[in-house]
Amino acid sequence: MPGPIPGVAAHLKIMIVTDAWSPQVNGVVRTLETLGKDLGSLGHTVRYITPLGRRTFPMPTYPEIRLALFQKRALTREIQDFAPDAVHIATEGSLGLAARAVCRKHGIAFTTAFHTRFAEYVHARFKFVPERLVWRWLRRFHAPATAVMVATQTLKRELADHGFKHLRIWSRGVDIEKFHPVAGHRLPYEGPVWIYVGRVAIEKNIEAFLALDIPGTKVVVGDGPAKGSLSQKYPAVKFLGNLTGEPLTRAYAGSDVFVFPSRTDTFGLVTLEALACGLTVAAYPVEGPRDVVGPDVPGGSDVAVLDEDLKAACLGALELARNPRPTSPRAFAESHSWRACTLQFLGNIAVEPDLPHGVSEER
Repeated sequence: MPGPIPGVAAHLKIMIVTDAWSPQVNGVVRTLETLGKDLGSLGHTVRYITPLGRRTFPMPTYPEIRLALFQKRALTREIQDFAPDAVHIATEGSLGLAARAVCRKHGIAFTTAFHTRFAEYVHARFKFVPERLVWRWLRRFHAPATAVMVATQTLKRELADHGFKHLRIWSRGVDIEKFHPVAGHRLPYEGPVWIYVGRVAIEKNIEAFLALDIPGTKVVVGDGPAKGSLSQKYPAVKFLGNLTGEPLTRAYAGSDVFVFPSRTDTFGLVTLEALACGLTVAAYPVEGPRDVVGPDVPGGSDVAVLDEDLKAACLGALELARNPRPTSPRAFAESHSWRACTLQFLGNIAVEPDLPHGVSEER
């Protein structure tokens, strides 16, 4: 076990506020779940503030996401009861807004994270909303944070150009015990098998993958608002719904190539999960894939092909799978452990040893 981090106590009570939580299945949820487990293994206590157990309402155009409204009084009480040493606001949703308001009212330092290209997502769903207005709102949301955590250097530079301050790197890792190759296992479809894992939503650009003229079978793991229309339009595609645990691992391991068509993800944790299961990767040469498996990343060219022609990327990744290079996908994933990411997180958080004092329940 690594030694203590300078300036960070051996035991901390850390509160993580997130609007993204189970039963949602996405990279943010998996990131926060894995972070909590690893913080616990280091001796820290984590309490999540999530929509579970609260009165929620479906988010317009995306009913799978539930919004918990009017939570400032409840959050004030929960902060007072838990008396955390640090508060981390992971999302910009209704709970994140409430926690931000409580922290600002009572002078509590907090950190935030930029997980999602919210401006592009909003514009993709509501064309009449200019991206510049969303960026302005995001900048205001994150401005009071002592640190705004981002997954890659590319995103850090971009947010700096948008006027964000106090940017700190918090990379992503993969649970290499949970995600692993399964010897001799194949999905029962005509090969080669191409798999996508993630939300089935317009902003994920999934149709760029589904429309490709490539041999074999396309598989989609995940759920979302576009699943119904896409499954009707592409009846040959195998839509397996949400999978977790060993079934998800076996879906990865039973395929040949992982296809990541998104142009807006800030990292793409699923890419590391697929690599840990032994798959090569096909993607566009954009932020996220470029930062994780791009040609400038050691070993990246051995495990992934990035190309503006997604079909060329897929066929190139299949060739890599059939003719392995010096760095295997599994070996690449093993070099991206979660422990290093957890230590980054601990180095970024704002510790408030006297947090419970002065926090009173709002009336």
